[in-house]
Amino acid sequence: MMRRTASLMVLAALTLLVSPSRSTAQDLEAAVTGLETTYGTVKDLRADFTQVAQNKSLGQDVKAQGTVFLKRGGKMRWEYKSPSPQQIVSDGKTLWVYTPELNQVNKGSAPKALAGPAGSFLAGLGRVRDEFNVRFLNPANKADASGRLVLDLTPKSPTPLLTRLVIAVDPKDHLVREAVIYDQFQNAVTMTFTKIAINPGLADSLFTFTPPKDAAVVPLEPTR
Repeated sequence: MMRRTASLMVLAALTLLVSPSRSTAQDLEAAVTGLETTYGTVKDLRADFTQVAQNKSLGQDVKAQGTVFLKRGGKMRWEYKSPSPQQIVSDGKTLWVYTPELNQVNKGSAPKALAGPAGSFLAGLGRVRDEFNVRFLNPANKADASGRLVLDLTPKSPTPLLTRLVIAVDPKDHLVREAVIYDQFQNAVTMTFTKIAINPGLADSLFTFTPPKDAAVVPLEPTR
């Protein structure tokens, strides 16, 4: 609690930080409108990505890279090329995780966090106001060093896999170039996207998976 002897100047500064100005509110409205308009028209998307997964409790960072394909209806395909090959595929109903190194396929129902609007870039970012509480990460400095607007999104219905989402949006095309996803334990996954292709016309067959004949198929979640 601030002492009563704090100066009026400090109080005024804190007020500016806590209560966004009309200009900030207008800038936020414009950023959200641009984001919703862009992703509201996206049917499918392809992009290269780099990923840094930070495990807070272990103090470890794991880096990876690959290509992602997304399509409305909860369809997705993440093809990891490094540090070791792996495929994560969902047709919106079933989720497959194939790890060639183990010759193993994990299969289960696609979680709501992946198929639902709060966890889907294409659905969730097309309805930001419905799914998230939104603010600038830093109202005093809305953009990062690359000039991208940085928005702090809190899901109105958080899940264990998604309690917070921070995104860096290109003000020119309103595409998300970077996303930081936080789970319930404050572990963070930072995704950086390049070579983004909007509406390339991805076939539904890209989002189905047939396990190799000699691969072990294991339930994604242990049976009770």
